[in-house]
Amino acid sequence: MTTNQSTAARYAVFGHPIAHSLSPRIHTAFAAQTGIALEYTAIDAPPAQFAAILDAFAAGGGRGGNVTLPLKEAAFALCAQVSERARIAGAVNTLVRNDGQWHGDNTDGAGLVRDLTGRQGLDLRGRRALLLGAGGAARGVAPALLDAGVLELVVVNRTPERADALVDALGQPGRAHSRYWDDLADQGDFELIVNATSAGRSGDAGFNAPFTLVNSRTLAVELNYGEVAIPFLAWARAAGCRDVVDGLGMLVEQAAEAFELWHGVRPDTGPVYEALRAQNARLVTAD
Repeated sequence: MTTNQSTAARYAVFGHPIAHSLSPRIHTAFAAQTGIALEYTAIDAPPAQFAAILDAFAAGGGRGGNVTLPLKEAAFALCAQVSERARIAGAVNTLVRNDGQWHGDNTDGAGLVRDLTGRQGLDLRGRRALLLGAGGAARGVAPALLDAGVLELVVVNRTPERADALVDALGQPGRAHSRYWDDLADQGDFELIVNATSAGRSGDAGFNAPFTLVNSRTLAVELNYGEVAIPFLAWARAAGCRDVVDGLGMLVEQAAEAFELWHGVRPDTGPVYEALRAQNARLVTAD
């Protein structure tokens, strides 16, 4: 059935850069699966122009959007209301237009946990976890990791003040702690290591961290997917991590959370994930 673009609701993903985004393909597949008419595009939004671009999108009938790097914290500031999980994160990845205002949510954490515990069949409970990074992506997943039952969450960022701010926002001083990047070798080992840094996006040749962070149970998770995920995934395999997962499943699951928020229908993520995995043979998932 051909979608009538003139009557389809308008949605978009905002980021900078954004040409690589799989979100249009994912939401188009969800729409076809559920019989919902929508127009979903990728919009490049340099940070300094994001507010104006978002205003123009709303004026043109935009009903909702997804937000990716580096705009998640800026999106939070532009929302009239935010969900509790977005408030704790201080970052928004999902926008809903309501009563002439933007309402923000953050589906990243829910998407990550659903992928790891559902699709990958992994139990996060009782794991000592290391979160590398404290930007929008890290802020989105940190509360969900605590809710999923990790024993302890250690946040490390090259700018220590950002790690401190994230830990303070989490409000669980007995379980969440910030540490210095230069002290990684002194932090012991972890059963879960999540890379939420932008390493790989900036053209870095590799990812470096002490192998002593890894033990026989370690699950290594990269929030990115595709070529930018390769440096961390290569490090995780070389370090002997038991399970290695990239961010493709999280991407599909967080998109499904957003889709349900917009349309009240939960899409079946399995076929969409499998199609994307097959089309992106270089992407890496759990062993």
